[in-house]
Amino acid sequence: MQELIPITLFICIAYAIHAIADARARGKLVAPHVPEEVIRSLAVLEEERRRQGALRWGISLVCLALAMALLEAIGARDLTFGAAAALVGSAGLGQLLAWHFTRPATRKG
Repeated sequence: MQELIPITLFICIAYAIHAIADARARGKLVAPHVPEEVIRSLAVLEEERRRQGALRWGISLVCLALAMALLEAIGARDLTFGAAAALVGSAGLGQLLAWHFTRPATRKG
């Protein structure tokens, strides 16, 4: 349990730096010299990024859940290299599926 303290501290510091950087960037966006169209377009892009992030996490977690259910169905109770490979592979598959669904549509022609 003691080894979790530095990991948690690192995560909290990284999140705090990220939040400060986002707040500073948003503060610069509301400066008087920034056109309103730029602010609106950035707000739309931010909303799209959030939606895609939620989709990516959802697909990845569903793939991991399916892999865990499959391991439970075949009776794999111990963490072996094969079980770990199935979990990591399902996470990778989830990321690939999320990339496929969130990539911009390419125009043909």
